[in-house]
Amino acid sequence: MMNNKDFELEDMRQQMATLNKKLAQQEIVNDRMIRHSMKKRVDTILRKYHAMIAVGLLMIFYSYWSFVKISNFSIIFWIATCILMLACSGATYYNSKNLTDNNLMTNNLVDVRRRMARAKKFDANWLFIGIPSAIIWFGFFVYETYKIHSNVLNSPLFWGGCFGGIVGAIVGFNMHFNIQRQYQDIIDQIEDITAGQ
Repeated sequence: MMNNKDFELEDMRQQMATLNKKLAQQEIVNDRMIRHSMKKRVDTILRKYHAMIAVGLLMIFYSYWSFVKISNFSIIFWIATCILMLACSGATYYNSKNLTDNNLMTNNLVDVRRRMARAKKFDANWLFIGIPSAIIWFGFFVYETYKIHSNVLNSPLFWGGCFGGIVGAIVGFNMHFNIQRQYQDIIDQIEDITAGQ
């Protein structure tokens, strides 16, 4: 025969079981929401990478028309431009492979964090190759302009190239730092989750 204390104890056990079940369900919902948020960030980065690859590949054809056909630059300059565009597109594609795993957001979060950190580091380190390459390419551009217009500073082609370079640098750095922020947000979210485990 159960007395009042036994009823209270049994009631407390049921309440604790219900509370634990609700907490477990809440944890699953939170995990799903966080993973969904991370997936959206990864998709945003991938869209930017795909756009950069497309622009890089389109530049191969466009640069022939604009530099060789219209501006009378040398074929060597166009080939150098193609090599630079292919290298940039290839590096972007290579780094995007860290993000294209279909199971990325269901994998172990420690592994996901490692991949995000690797992609972020590669993206940051690419500047050490990309910036010097762009400077060398611009120097080659100035040389090609000089061959056509001996007074480079009076050449609309030179000033057009400078304007394009400045706009390209602003857009490129803005995109770079935005992607770096997205990577860091994903890493921070994962660290917040795994810190309590």
